[in-house]
Amino acid sequence: MVKKSLMYINLCLIFLFVGCQSEKKEKTESASFNVTSPLVKDTLVNKDYVAQIRSINHIELRAQEKGYIQSIYVDEGQFVQKGQLMFKIMPNLYESDVNRAKAEAKFSEIEYQNTKNLSDKDIVAPQEMAMAKAKYEKAKAELSSMNTHLGFTEIRAPFSGIVGKLHVRKGSLVDDGELVTELSDNSKMWVYFNVPEAEYLNQMDAKKDNAPMHVRLRMANDKEFAQDGIVQTIESDFNNETGNIAYRATFANPKGLLRYGETGNIVITSPYANAMMIPQKATFEELEKKYVYVIGKDNKVHAREIKIAAELPHIYVVASGLGKDERILLDGLRMVQENQKINSKYQKPEKVMSNLDLYAE
Repeated sequence: MVKKSLMYINLCLIFLFVGCQSEKKEKTESASFNVTSPLVKDTLVNKDYVAQIRSINHIELRAQEKGYIQSIYVDEGQFVQKGQLMFKIMPNLYESDVNRAKAEAKFSEIEYQNTKNLSDKDIVAPQEMAMAKAKYEKAKAELSSMNTHLGFTEIRAPFSGIVGKLHVRKGSLVDDGELVTELSDNSKMWVYFNVPEAEYLNQMDAKKDNAPMHVRLRMANDKEFAQDGIVQTIESDFNNETGNIAYRATFANPKGLLRYGETGNIVITSPYANAMMIPQKATFEELEKKYVYVIGKDNKVHAREIKIAAELPHIYVVASGLGKDERILLDGLRMVQENQKINSKYQKPEKVMSNLDLYAE
């Protein structure tokens, strides 16, 4: 008796479940779904690339002689002109060496002149004359060397630019080769970014012979830099690990807004002729693949994988997998199942796109 009761209850539950599913299916089939077709037209697609900003000339300034910092004539962030005195190392020792070398050079000069006078009268041998001359030349070279070392006690700007962090203070003892500061020429900036192989090939195909590639820079505050840049250098080799190749764009920086070490995004605008565009909301993703529901002539839905060529705000540019006249499900993607028959209401793609943030030309 108990078994019969349980069987009766199970049958009731099954009928109830089937009835609910049938009712749900009937409601789904009776519901009207919006469908549309791809919009085909010419458009411009912006592609962003993470970029690193560098000065056209950025160097480390290092001491060329050992000694104490006697004076510092600049400050961090200051603009200096080429040749401007920036640091002075205490010169006493080097001045003493110069004075000694001067004295030795003077002595050698007198000795050489005396020997030359005697040689003119054939009083001394030619070898002695040659030795006196060599001694004098050596003394002059020694003096020149000492003057050079004395000159190294003054650290001057090799080009016009902005002073970086000061790594020494007045009175600091520095060794030969020790870092004192950095100097950046920010009149122009080099911006480096990496481009995948497929996009590189597309850009080269679209590029006209000898025509420069113009790019834009979106800064960290999401604003675009006022000056356009020109891609002047592309590396010779692809990175085998990433499949990318490095570009370098040059930007004029007349107001000095860009500084060494900043980051941003390079924006490259590429034209797409007869681009096939669909709303992003009409797609769904499974295992990192994009799909749409295509509506057949029998009004049944079928999932179809598509390939994406580019992405715009709220819009995908379709590379393959969809025909321009095919109908796709616009909304209610989670309410339908594969091979399910639905009632549909067609919306023109122009009207659908007008409700999106469409950036097309």
